[in-house]
Amino acid sequence: MASEHDIIVVDDHPLFRRGVIQLLKMDPSFNVVAEAGDFEAAMVAVRERDPDIVLLDLNMKHTSGVEILTAIKTFDPSIRVIMLTVSDSPSDLLQCFQNGADGYLLKDQEPEQILEDIQKAAKGQTVLSASMNQA
Repeated sequence: MASEHDIIVVDDHPLFRRGVIQLLKMDPSFNVVAEAGDFEAAMVAVRERDPDIVLLDLNMKHTSGVEILTAIKTFDPSIRVIMLTVSDSPSDLLQCFQNGADGYLLKDQEPEQILEDIQKAAKGQTVLSASMNQA
């Protein structure tokens, strides 16, 4: 049996969070243990649920995904944080990796590709949307 990976989904759009959770349910090795829409809820979830992976939006109301990324990595550097964002800016990509991101995926990818990339990240690979390779 495949090992389970506990995941937290952090995005300020509830509909998008729910869609990602439905996508993750297609893989029985993924166990979504929490979802959050802001900094405080994300950090409470990380502290209480001890996830293996956090899927994190970069641009959120009232906070920056980089701020949450930094806080997660300070709390526990072993948590794999995958940015899931609309930003295809090379400077955003660089800032995320400089702050410890383990992957950078764009929301405009096909859902199956996002799921495949999260599966790779769960196995320890650094993942990057193909369209970001030039950056």
